[in-house]
This record gives sequence, structure tokens and C-alpha cells, in this order.
Amino acid sequence: MSEISPIRARALAGLPHGFLGRAGGVSTGMVAGLNVGTGSNDDPAAIAQNRRLAVQAVLPGARLVTVYQVHSADAVTVIAPFDEDLRPRADALVTDRPGLLLGILTADCAPVLFADREAGVVAAAHAGWKGAIGGVTDSTIVAMEALGARREAIAAAVGPCIARASYEVDASFFQHFCAQDPANERFFADGRPEHFQFDLEAYVVHRLALAGLRTIEALGLDTYTNEDRFFSFRRATHRLEPDYGRQISLIGIPG
Repeated sequence: MSEISPIRARALAGLPHGFLGRAGGVSTGMVAGLNVGTGSNDDPAAIAQNRRLAVQAVLPGARLVTVYQVHSADAVTVIAPFDEDLRPRADALVTDRPGLLLGILTADCAPVLFADREAGVVAAAHAGWKGAIGGVTDSTIVAMEALGARREAIAAAVGPCIARASYEVDASFFQHFCAQDPANERFFADGRPEHFQFDLEAYVVHRLALAGLRTIEALGLDTYTNEDRFFSFRRATHRLEPDYGRQISLIGIPG
């Protein structure tokens, strides 16, 4: 088992956080590594151990909190961990409580970590294309403000996700984004006939900037092409593999 080396963002320096990949876990087979996805066919004991290892690597002793992700724009405020069977259906978590570690699972979608250091408020969001265009990052910022954060003081980092060169979409996808805002055309490059290459990371950064955030960092790491480092739903789908792993991105407040 290799060592877990969380990827840190300069924008969040000094805060307990990390974008984790597949290195350092106990899972084997096609989900080998630090698979934390309960939706996979992995051994539940291995998933639980991987989650413990992830917490230990970022904020030892913290209590991990996750939601049942549904590609929505919904953000929830967390005051204590949820029972596993009662996790809310949402795609972002916000807290000001020390000792909690917020976790978002991804396998090509964009994980976004937020913090207002002065207010002591942190958040984590899962921005797939549906959540991104639906406004999940906007909902997260509003929920942070409700806890005392100021959007001009919020720093955000966009972690490993599928890159434009790896993300082919069809014409209806392109038209859906351009119908919301014709300027969204800039996030697409021409591909093969009737297809485009979509820059999810750039679009998420755009939404963060549009919301008024001044400190935004994009890590520029492609989950699809970096097989040794990250799980990828699309890569597994293209290979007709029956299962795929999920990585986790974490942020918390020391207890």
C-alpha cells in the first residue's frame, strides 16, 4: 500500500484540506487504491478502512461527513455527522463546527473546496455538469454566508476533474449550456462532427468568479488521463468495465 499524499491548494494553505486520489488505499482489483465509494461493488470493509485512512491523512480524529450526492444544486449546513441511512440528498456541505471533516466524492466531476478563514466557515461541493449549470457553487456560497462568511473573503479551489481534451459531449449538451448563456460557448472546443470538448473546470471557475469570489485556484489535473492517480467514471465506461472507484476531497476545521 502506497502512502496517501493529499493534493493541497495554495488558496487554502494552512487549513486542513486535501484532494485525494487513488494512492494509499486497501482496495484491490479494478477499484484498487483509496476507493471510498459505497456505490461501487467494493468490499464494504475496504471502503470503511479507506475512509478512515483519508481522515487520518487530512484531519486526524475528525468526524467525516458526507451526503447522498444526486447531481443537484442543493447545499446543506452540517452541525453533526449524519446517520449513514439518513444522509440528505444534496451536493454540497457547509459548516462552522470544529472537528468535522466535510467530504465530497468524485470520479470525473469537479470537487470544489471553500473557506472563509476569518469567519471560520468551510464548505465542499460536488460540481458535475448538472450541478455546475444548476448553481451548486452559488448555493454553497449562500449557505456559507448564512453562517457569517463574506463572499469577498471566501477562497475556493477546484480539484482534479475530467479535462476538456477528455470530455466529449454532443450537440444537445452544447446547446443546453448556450441556451442559458450564449457566452458559455467559450467553454467548448470543436470536436468530431456534431460533438464538442467541454471544459468543466473552466466553467466552474467562471461560476465562482461570477458569484464574486476573488481567490480561486484550479489545479488543472485530469482524472481521465491520470489513471495511476485518479478514478474515472468515463474511462471505466469507455473500457466497458463493470465498476469504478471514487476519490474523496476533504476540508474541515480543527477541533
